[in-house]
Amino acid sequence: MKLLLKNNNTLLLTIIVLFIKGSIYSQFAPHAGQSGTTAIHMDSSIFVSWAVQCSVNLGPEDISDPFSNPASTGDSSMAIGPPGNGVVSLGDGGSAILTFESPIENGPGWDFAVFENSFSNDFLELGFVEVSSNNVDFYRFPASSNTQDSLQIDTFGTIDAQNINNLAGKYRATYGTPFDLEELSNYTMLDINSITSIKIIDVIGSINSAYCNYDQNNNKINDPWPTAFSSSGFDLDAIGVIHQLPSNIVELKNSETFIENIKISNNLIEILLNHLTSQKIKFSIVNLSGQIVLKSEQFYTPKNHNSINLNNLIRGLYVLHIEGRSSNESMKILIP
Repeated sequence: MKLLLKNNNTLLLTIIVLFIKGSIYSQFAPHAGQSGTTAIHMDSSIFVSWAVQCSVNLGPEDISDPFSNPASTGDSSMAIGPPGNGVVSLGDGGSAILTFESPIENGPGWDFAVFENSFSNDFLELGFVEVSSNNVDFYRFPASSNTQDSLQIDTFGTIDAQNINNLAGKYRATYGTPFDLEELSNYTMLDINSITSIKIIDVIGSINSAYCNYDQNNNKINDPWPTAFSSSGFDLDAIGVIHQLPSNIVELKNSETFIENIKISNNLIEILLNHLTSQKIKFSIVNLSGQIVLKSEQFYTPKNHNSINLNNLIRGLYVLHIEGRSSNESMKILIP
């Protein structure tokens, strides 16, 4: 009788421990459609804009294979604009950097959301999310993965969204995973009110110590792996902006104003000067990484529209510097 009682108590204690452990480890928001989810549908009016520029650094289809081809599904243009334009697959450990018409700012609640293209609520391919306010130094959201890391999730295995936090890819296609810049407010070198670029980095998903990625608590992040096909890794669909600084042309520096009007259309900048004399004008266009992407010196005539050809520049936010005989102007411009 004592042995039976002891066994029953042991069983009860085991059930309690498992229940408590499960409660601790399933502590985050559930998948799209469930009560308490943080998933945001792509058609939500909360989104004010989308990424306008993307560059990718592709990883291999299978990082464990030294002869593996790079992932090859889609291209960088497919991550521009709202979801539905296709996806770019990043491959094992691959990454993408996206920029926007105007910097993202820290507002109340969520500030942006990342879209992946999972076909279900639990087949989840994950990605780290990092942001930058100078396009050089990136800071990572503190990611959590409470998925077990003792048994590899296979190629088409599943993950419970409640075990995942601050990892892109938490939700199925057409639903964005949101991020709040306030969580990065402790980084003194990061201006959370002027985020100019966002980096998405594929979580490799392997629990092999030679290749694995870790969360903020030093847990191995386990997700479907290997995915040795062309659409390997995180499938980036879009990034939607929720809080954004005002766009259009914003003057940064103004000494003696000598530009009467400026217009950007049809891959041309048309500039109308108000000086009374013709003169040589130097101009340069600088991207948000501080690189000069266009530079020239031309003879400008006042009261005439003078044009600068932008055919070789991709759309996005730039800084235009114009230097005259006795005046200088610097302003942000948006190339649509």
